[in-house]
Amino acid sequence: MDTISFEQVNETLYHETLPNGLQVYLLPKAGFAKTYAVFTTRYGSIDSHFRLKTGEVIHVPDGIAHFLEHKMFEKERGDVFQDFSKYGASANAFTSFNRTAYLFSCTSHLEENLSLLLDFVQEPYFTDQSVEKEKGIIGQEITMYDDNPDWKVYMNLLKAMYREHPVKIEIAGTIDSIAEITKETLYQCYETFYHPGNMVLFVVGSFDPEPIGKLIRENQQKKQFGPVPQIERIYPEEPKPVAKPLIEEKLAVGLAKILIGFKETQTGLQGEALLKQEYTSKLLLDILFGSSSALYQKLYDQGLITETFDSDYSAESDYSYSILGGDTPDPEKLVETIKTELTQYLQAGISEEDFERSKRRRIGLFLRSLNSVEFIANQFTSYRFNGTDLFAVLPVLESITRADVEQRMKEHFRFEQMAVSIVRSATPQE
Repeated sequence: MDTISFEQVNETLYHETLPNGLQVYLLPKAGFAKTYAVFTTRYGSIDSHFRLKTGEVIHVPDGIAHFLEHKMFEKERGDVFQDFSKYGASANAFTSFNRTAYLFSCTSHLEENLSLLLDFVQEPYFTDQSVEKEKGIIGQEITMYDDNPDWKVYMNLLKAMYREHPVKIEIAGTIDSIAEITKETLYQCYETFYHPGNMVLFVVGSFDPEPIGKLIRENQQKKQFGPVPQIERIYPEEPKPVAKPLIEEKLAVGLAKILIGFKETQTGLQGEALLKQEYTSKLLLDILFGSSSALYQKLYDQGLITETFDSDYSAESDYSYSILGGDTPDPEKLVETIKTELTQYLQAGISEEDFERSKRRRIGLFLRSLNSVEFIANQFTSYRFNGTDLFAVLPVLESITRADVEQRMKEHFRFEQMAVSIVRSATPQE
């Protein structure tokens, strides 16, 4: 295996590309009690329309990536979760807009758990009967999310920002869309996106990389895979303007929930360029809206926000956006105040003191996060699919200047790119 040293953070990463195309990364961390492994495919909810090497264009029902994740745990011999429990591991999985990940953490029996992870993800088993049964289970999950105000205000914001891009579509799909899923479409998506050449295996924790690398190689050598499918993901062209400036909904909430989003106009970035855009944006949000900022304190003192107020930036190659908000007694007043304050910042710029404080804080947060095996594994695979890696974050952060942040503020905070989502109380408040 190749080794990559990151002297700034005192880490050594082991990497190997196996003959079947699987990217394997091992990060031993001496002194850690827990080991965490994640087996991830670059396949998420937005990948419902694609073209294969043969030229065939395929459009599958919304929600199929999430449906497939659920079905992978069910085998002819029983439920895979029980197998992990026998070896003292905690297993889970998730589907996002861009990827599907299968994972476990354990303090012993790493070899057995790792073999189990590789085997169950690479042995699909679907039947007509089990697929129909799953539709009822996922249908209940969809209904539950429809009644979740935090999820609803978030998804409505994406629908307000994006007119065409599938990021606006629920990850689980709809009850109507999952009704169209069959055993055959599940196998078709599995064979397209679950080839080892479209996947990354990352293991981090207390272990010797040599025997673990050998175990992975031998496990994969026993299995037969065809050529790596050449997948062309097809996304509709997204107009730059937001789809709607405002979406409102009523649910059972006390205080209203609000999210304000700024849709990114500069897309198509990869690697270090995308990473710099992400962290320049996160620094900007920290400076303006972080809990130690003057604006946060002002909004809090005015009673316009609560401790739930937060902000973040999501960076992907074909879509990116900033998001801020929380609970508020007066959504309209909050939006008006934020727009006024942003206008002043756009005119006056930001102070060197605020920039340096935010940069030190962000670097500190990142370094502390490297003590979490879960953070390392999940973030590494996410960055890997975007053409960079987790350990590039620190040098990129250190390279960002105040001028970069001020330029980012002018590029990103354009009110014509702003959308608002509000969930109000379904019953009048006395």
